[in-house]
Amino acid sequence: MLSAQHQPGAPILRRLHEHLAQVRLARRLGFDSVAMGQHYLTTPYQHLQTVPLLGRLAAEAEGMAIGATVLLLPLHHPVELAEQVATLDVITGGRFICGVGVGYREIENEAFGSPFGERIARFAETLEVMRRLWTEEVVTFEGRFFRLPRVTLTLKPVQRPHPPIWVAANSDAGVRRAAQLGDAWVVNPHATLATLERQVALYRRCLDEAGKPFPADFPILKELYIAPESAAARREAQPHLASKYQSYVAWGQDKVLPREDGFEQPFDELVRDRFIIGDPAFCREEIARHHERLGVTHFIFRLQWPGLPQAKVLRALRLLGTEVIPRFR
Repeated sequence: MLSAQHQPGAPILRRLHEHLAQVRLARRLGFDSVAMGQHYLTTPYQHLQTVPLLGRLAAEAEGMAIGATVLLLPLHHPVELAEQVATLDVITGGRFICGVGVGYREIENEAFGSPFGERIARFAETLEVMRRLWTEEVVTFEGRFFRLPRVTLTLKPVQRPHPPIWVAANSDAGVRRAAQLGDAWVVNPHATLATLERQVALYRRCLDEAGKPFPADFPILKELYIAPESAAARREAQPHLASKYQSYVAWGQDKVLPREDGFEQPFDELVRDRFIIGDPAFCREEIARHHERLGVTHFIFRLQWPGLPQAKVLRALRLLGTEVIPRFR
């Protein structure tokens, strides 16, 4: 997962070219996918936007899946997103993964004129309209937020009926929503393993109630940093990862998590059973543990946070690709 957020004043064109180099290296090392998220007004960070950047990355990622994890549905019109996603699926040759979420930052909703309290209802309606546009010849829709009078989306995705819909969720209510509306739940990187175990059990129950199978491709986002020695990994990652999670506190990211999973705690406590930071052997053990206890099959690792130098990101990619990934092939 690319971390397209960068410190204020950082030379953003240089950072863009660094991301392209990261994707080229990941492709050569045999990574399966590349993804990035979406946010707006990300003070204090600069944030490269998702749809245009994914289109550019596709040129460097031949053979890899390209994922948005996630697009913030309540901020957009379903016709716009349906056409954007269809275009990305064409650009990637039918390898696009459409991750979606409701968002959690009120400033984004206010800026887009989309009331924060309506975001869940807007999410469901937007997703319904997008699916219909991809799968029906003529769509007439009269909803709470959108009205479409006999419209046709002539550009259809390469994947039929549409790209996989991965729904992001942190809260229990969000997990239920992912089971009801998505093809898979994107397991969040912010909660502890114990919380995730409980939520996976909830997800399985909700799938059963909906008469849906457990997804064959079950994804998890994970903060990971790998170095030749565990002490070096912790030392190098801590200032950048801790700073990023303080920003999450300011943005209210941890409000939907159980109280014991909140982010305002010493770094050693924050890391424990939540992030994977260590040497190759430790990373292999933790990935295997998460697979065994959660059933996840598709790991999306974020190895960079604002301020972490490119040389360390590339070293981490090489270690992950040569010392860890082959263990799971």
